[in-house]
Amino acid sequence: MHRVAIDDRDDPRLAPFLDLRDTQMRAAREPAEGFFLAEGVRTIRRALAAGYEPRGVLGTERMLGELDDFDVTAYVVTDAVLQATTGFPVHRGALASFSRRPVPDAASVLEGADRVVVLEDLVDTTNVGAIFRVAAGLGWDAVVLSARCGDPLYRRAVRTSMGAVFSVPWTRVTHRSGMEVLHDAGLTVVALTPSGTSEISSAAVPPRRALLVGSEGPGVSRPWLEAADLRVRIPMHAGVDSLNVATAAAIALYALA
Repeated sequence: MHRVAIDDRDDPRLAPFLDLRDTQMRAAREPAEGFFLAEGVRTIRRALAAGYEPRGVLGTERMLGELDDFDVTAYVVTDAVLQATTGFPVHRGALASFSRRPVPDAASVLEGADRVVVLEDLVDTTNVGAIFRVAAGLGWDAVVLSARCGDPLYRRAVRTSMGAVFSVPWTRVTHRSGMEVLHDAGLTVVALTPSGTSEISSAAVPPRRALLVGSEGPGVSRPWLEAADLRVRIPMHAGVDSLNVATAAAIALYALA
């Protein structure tokens, strides 16, 4: 590790780590500039293991101690500069900037995948990261995101997934062709919806399946719901009509695993 001490939060070398609280700015800026951030030693190492190219690491001398074998430039700052740069106290260790890779085409990701989870227009990247973590933990093969779905490489998604976004292959599809792409890959699309015709525990689902979950609030859109092969529901009681999308997805992924 090549260490460089920086005592000015306006140093241009700290630009990738600036204003991390501004979620709208970050969501637009990071993909456009071709980088993403990983927070914490474990997550950073998982990004490295997945083959992502590191651009730089930011942290205090104390934080960087566990990354001495990391072959990258490390920007060493004080706690005050770190908080002034990021906008909040960093407690999870160092922050690392990595170069993004091109998103692989859907055909290559779905080839040979038997269990796929499809996320349509999820806005909250915390939910996106949580579903990636469950998918990885239960052995699902891939994740397909709609064009408007939240960025799985956004810092909050990476952190919530505990780095699972690096281990599960993922791709994006358009709304116009997304369902066709899934069917062309030989997958039976199972839509999770409160209006499902059968309970998920009793649904007869073929071995090659794609679980489709919709956005927070509206759920699966009508065009994709109508194009799905099966519609299943999680039975609710005590007047509760639905669950948080990450919770519902976790139950469904286990039930269909």
